[in-house]
Amino acid sequence: MKRPLGQLRIIGGQWRSRLVDFDAADGVRPTPDRVRQTLFDWLAPQIAGAAVLDLFSGSGALGLEALSRGAASATFVETGAEQARAIRAALQKLGADNAEVLSQDALRFLSNTPQRYDIVTLDPPYDSPLLERALALLPRVLKPHNRVYLEWPKTGVPVLAPGWSLLREKQAGLVSFCLATYQSQD
Repeated sequence: MKRPLGQLRIIGGQWRSRLVDFDAADGVRPTPDRVRQTLFDWLAPQIAGAAVLDLFSGSGALGLEALSRGAASATFVETGAEQARAIRAALQKLGADNAEVLSQDALRFLSNTPQRYDIVTLDPPYDSPLLERALALLPRVLKPHNRVYLEWPKTGVPVLAPGWSLLREKQAGLVSFCLATYQSQD
């Protein structure tokens, strides 16, 4: 059964099968279920107790899924006021008190936050230069042994700078995605 636009299903963990609403304006679409399943299969050894950053949160699907599967905390960064409001409402509905939603520019956040993260999900709007710009700023917020999820349209492969290693990569329909890690070159 196809879910209505503006609704997503958490696919695993303590909130498995729970439905939450999101603001579908401006083309916001959650990462598809099968892509989320693959990602969280990849992350299974790292997710428990992890500090997660859901950058360019949109629907919040990736951060919500991480919390459902045992992440210690999640920070959602989203510029869209309605999208951020919907993520806050979803967190309240689920009873999650280990998350924060920040309505601000993702690049500014990366430049200024003192926080460090184990796992970062990076799925900016497809027709923007934000993926490469965020990747350039990301190392300063990463903990050792980090994992970074990247998603992009099938036709636009991101360029990974020195220090980045691609761990896994896959395609699903028109979406390409990977899991990467960053090791300082010092």
